[in-house]
Amino acid sequence: MNNSQVKPSGDGGINFLLVGVGGQGTILASNILAHLGMKLDLDVKKAEVHGMSQRGGSVISHVRWGEKVFSPIIEKGTGDVMLAFEKMEANRYLDILKPEGIILVNDHSIMPITVSSGKSTYPEENFLQTNLKNASTNVYWIDGLGIAKEVGHPKTANVVLLGALSSLLDIPPEPWMEVVEKCVPSKFIEVNRRAFHAGRDRAIIAV
Repeated sequence: MNNSQVKPSGDGGINFLLVGVGGQGTILASNILAHLGMKLDLDVKKAEVHGMSQRGGSVISHVRWGEKVFSPIIEKGTGDVMLAFEKMEANRYLDILKPEGIILVNDHSIMPITVSSGKSTYPEENFLQTNLKNASTNVYWIDGLGIAKEVGHPKTANVVLLGALSSLLDIPPEPWMEVVEKCVPSKFIEVNRRAFHAGRDRAIIAV
């Protein structure tokens, strides 16, 4: 599906915020987006905050496309797209997104150390969904991990989400796949190809 719903920022560029936890492939996904922007002859800036990524901590990546991008950091209230690999992480950074921005969420929960150790509790599903709906009029959900398992490798959930994102951008799949193939090890190209197209073709649920 290709809804072309992403609306560029005021300067004509697109600000992507990618959020997840360590081990989900958030950085690889941001690298693919950055390389895609350069392939499209756009100026690209990228910044990352890894946090305690080895221990399942937050990972945040800013990727900005435009004719001329001066800063890699997306200011609060100016994000066009949030690609969230984990539901609670999506809720942490809603203030960066603009009200009409798109939130594409992997319907997946990872319990942080504070929850597994009993020091805090994971928010209820209704709370998470309500927060997202209050933050944006364009919220989409996809079972990234489930689809990744279907195509043959759970670690390709990040590419499944990129495939779903591609259905919301007016960019054909060919340049996406060219970049994916350059960014993943050669032995994983085929499974990532399947993951991308499964994410692109699978209906994503708007709420």
